[in-house]
Amino acid sequence: MNISQFITESEALAEEIVAQRRDFHRHPELGFQEHRTAGVVADAMNGLGLKVRTGVAETGVITLLEGKRPGPTILLRFDMDALPIQEETGASYASTVDGVMHACGHDGHTAIGMAVAKLLNSHRQDLPGTIKFVFQPAEEGLNGAERMVEEGVLLDPVPDYTLAMHLWNNKPVGWIGITPGPAMAGSERLEIEITGRGGHGASPHQTVDPVLASAQVICALQSVVSRNLDPCQAAVVSVTQVRAGDAFNVIPSKALLQGTIRTFGGEVRDLVLQRVKEIAGGVAQAMGCEAQVKVERLTLPVVNNRALAAKLQSLVKRVYPEATVDSEEVAMGSEDMAFMMADIPGCYMFVGSSNPAKRLDAPHHNPHFDFDEVILPRAAALMAAAAWMLLEGE
Repeated sequence: MNISQFITESEALAEEIVAQRRDFHRHPELGFQEHRTAGVVADAMNGLGLKVRTGVAETGVITLLEGKRPGPTILLRFDMDALPIQEETGASYASTVDGVMHACGHDGHTAIGMAVAKLLNSHRQDLPGTIKFVFQPAEEGLNGAERMVEEGVLLDPVPDYTLAMHLWNNKPVGWIGITPGPAMAGSERLEIEITGRGGHGASPHQTVDPVLASAQVICALQSVVSRNLDPCQAAVVSVTQVRAGDAFNVIPSKALLQGTIRTFGGEVRDLVLQRVKEIAGGVAQAMGCEAQVKVERLTLPVVNNRALAAKLQSLVKRVYPEATVDSEEVAMGSEDMAFMMADIPGCYMFVGSSNPAKRLDAPHHNPHFDFDEVILPRAAALMAAAAWMLLEGE
């Protein structure tokens, strides 16, 4: 089969894909609550005559498309969850759920996944091997992928390759990022509790102020990256929440700092965690307080298999020769797809989706986020072609 055929076939589905995406956009659901979305997906997959398993990691859907010829197994992952953000796009298909919106493109991912299933299923007679479609819940910070792995998503059958993609509003339509090696950072949740001695705000000399100590800790933590890491290495330490006290005239006994740490693992991660604990503890002690530091690992780094990334770069140049292929895109954002790629060769692709001329260039996780829907059939064709290429062993 000429894999370029997927372009024509996908464009013929463009209106359907856009309509499906807009339906998901109107009805966003938070992590582990994607009951309606999962139901729509399961019904569509059942309608194609595929094997469907629902309720994986609460709301996940796994679908098997088994070809008529023997071959490898390819896992294609598409995330479904939305975010707790009040939409401000003013779009005709804006969210109908107060305080919840698809502000990261997962509505598009789900619609793309359904289209890829339809495209590949239409060639089932010629399909060598098996496609495992994974519609994942709770990617946004709740580790839905890890839950799916715990519940057997990588078994029966075991994938030979894993693929995922993300619509990427940081770049325009026509740009595709496929980076060999590290592509997205691993993440940790940081919590620092600073304990002092509370008292009256008018008598600070009788207290040990944890608020003042917290301010010093926050400033000192900025030195972890700037003064401990090689400038050519990457890491992020961000304090994003500060909570202390209940009254304007009372110095509290405790202050709580929360934030995030992003690294690509290895020695850099070890050094950053060590310095965060040392600095928080040392600065708090110097201010007469005590600091308890807790770090919870959330996701692993996303590391693309280099050989697989090279194959996909070559594929893009064949299928979309006019596209700009970027091999150096690296994001400090995290992705729990890493759990499905940890022990199986995988590749995570970024697909440019912004269009400033249409004012569709707001960043991810923004109340004005939206993308150019022209990318939907193109992304579906690319994923279908990538899966077919791997099945054929090209």
